[in-house]
Amino acid sequence: MAKHEAGSGSPVVRQIDKQFLVCSICLDRYHNPKISSEYRSLLRCHGHIPVGHDVHSCREKGVSALQNNFFITNLMEVLQRDPECSRQEACSVLESVSAAVAGTPLCCPNHEGKVMEFYCESCETAMCLDCTEAEHREHVTVPLRDVLEQHKAALKTQLDAIRSRLPQLTAAIELVTEISRQLTEGKNQAVAGISSTFEELERALHQRKNALITDLESICSAKQKVLQAQLTSLLQGAEHIQSSCGFTEQALSHGSSTEVLLVQKQMSERVAALARHDFPEKPHQNAHLDCQVETDGLRRSIQNLGVLITTAAVAHTSVATGEGLRHATTGQQQSVTVTTKDKRHTEQCSLPYAYCITCMSPGPARTASWWRMGNAVLRAEITCPGDGSARAEPDVTTTKNGTYEVGYVLRARATSCSAWRVYGQPIRGSPFRLRALKPSDVPPSPDDVKRRVKSPSGSGGHVGRRRCAGLPGMYSTTKKKENPIEDELIYRVGVAGSSRGPTGVSVDMNGDIVVADYDNRWVSIFSSDGKFKNKIGAGRLMGPKGVAVDRNGHIITVDNKACCVFIFQSNGKLVNKFGSRGTSERQFAGPHFVAVNNKNEIIVTDFHNHSVKVYNADGEFLFRFGSHGEGNGQFNAPTGVAVDANGNIIVADWGNSRIQ
Repeated sequence: MAKHEAGSGSPVVRQIDKQFLVCSICLDRYHNPKISSEYRSLLRCHGHIPVGHDVHSCREKGVSALQNNFFITNLMEVLQRDPECSRQEACSVLESVSAAVAGTPLCCPNHEGKVMEFYCESCETAMCLDCTEAEHREHVTVPLRDVLEQHKAALKTQLDAIRSRLPQLTAAIELVTEISRQLTEGKNQAVAGISSTFEELERALHQRKNALITDLESICSAKQKVLQAQLTSLLQGAEHIQSSCGFTEQALSHGSSTEVLLVQKQMSERVAALARHDFPEKPHQNAHLDCQVETDGLRRSIQNLGVLITTAAVAHTSVATGEGLRHATTGQQQSVTVTTKDKRHTEQCSLPYAYCITCMSPGPARTASWWRMGNAVLRAEITCPGDGSARAEPDVTTTKNGTYEVGYVLRARATSCSAWRVYGQPIRGSPFRLRALKPSDVPPSPDDVKRRVKSPSGSGGHVGRRRCAGLPGMYSTTKKKENPIEDELIYRVGVAGSSRGPTGVSVDMNGDIVVADYDNRWVSIFSSDGKFKNKIGAGRLMGPKGVAVDRNGHIITVDNKACCVFIFQSNGKLVNKFGSRGTSERQFAGPHFVAVNNKNEIIVTDFHNHSVKVYNADGEFLFRFGSHGEGNGQFNAPTGVAVDANGNIIVADWGNSRIQ
């Protein structure tokens, strides 16, 4: 069959030609298309077989013995008959082909004149009656018409399944289109805001320029006025002296004796007066007038002016974790941590305040100081499943590193529904069923039932606690001198059961005593006279160990189990949280205690990393020191830490049994 180029036909014809009549291997048009009896793969007369297909059926009789592909053959004939067909004719090509195929009986390529009326399910091919009695005699064959109906039904089922996805795709298209529109709108608003801000700055600079020039002219004018007045006085004095000198010299040179005697007295008095006169010979002003404009700081400020806040966070990969996600004790503070992630499940972003961003388009990562990550829009709702009324008011606190701490207090003991949305879309698993518990319903943890404390050598052992007897306040006067420590006791804080496993203690600026209560998983605050005032961190802390108070009155707590540091206000509101389990700069492995130096820097002992790490008040890493060993400056599981008045850091090197 002659080769036909469809490049000059209508778009419909060209599309049909490209999709159905071109070999995907050599990109030439078919000449005598065949169909594989086993795999129904299109073949050309010179034997192109798609990679990976079994060619066993072609080895005995060759490609020419395969069945002709009547669909492609008729399609080629229809297109060749009228290569310049119009759009309307081109659109009816497939209908013509279908009609041609429908009207042409399928003849067996192996038995001339025999019509294929049967179908071999094993070989997946049509055949005539003679084929069923020959090479397909051991195969299961069925009438071709029945198989055709089955195939039609299967295709219809597949089409229905695909068609059922159209509403989902339509909704997704609308959502992505809306996000794209919002992105463009946000960009336009940001551009307008940037333009407006810089126009205002330009106006402010222009106003400042005019003000400086005006003040400069005013100062110069005032100085010039003083200098001009002095100059006028000096000029007048010089003129008087010159005139007096000239008149006197004229009289002495040319005047008669009588004239000299007549003016001598007046001229003498005038000359004497001029000689005694105090002329303003010293300058009454100076020429110092300059303008100094400090531009270095301004240039740096301008270079750092403005931060583009964005994230790559998406809701369907972001996750929520924490004890308060599915269970909550009524009347007690609960906590949930939401970690935002991008489409690749990468957390946004690994470091707080870090201006680190990965290119959205393919290519290497790059950093930009004017982009800031970790500010996704998170919304939390805790409602009644029935009427949607609010059961709690969540307090969302961003740690500025892509994670968010959500605290809430459940008011009613009833099943609630918690919904978490990032940019208006539900995160993975949201909404969650929230079960409310009474404090008495909370099952005790294994630590609550029986506390096991590891000894320094690592071997386990039970530490028994003797219950103190006597008055809870002032020291006992009985057994005088038998227990010197108890004899000097002023008061004690806490009673058995109220504090379980206190590990760290500090004092705030008001004199209140701050205690890290390890087993209760909160921080207790007592007044200076030992009365309980408040507890903070309940529902957030997993194992508070060390505690300190900074110059701002913030309570800094080291969570040994969670391997992180919490910073609270004295009222319990979370200010910041940083750290996770690991070995990097912002990670810990069993952190123990904390101290604050005179620069308000946070110093943490990292027990299993055998080092001490220092952070600023915002939790940004500054430096670390120490490594595992016994040498000077090395540690073996550091625990306690303190800072003296000179800023020296004092560390309890527990494993080496020394203080450094």
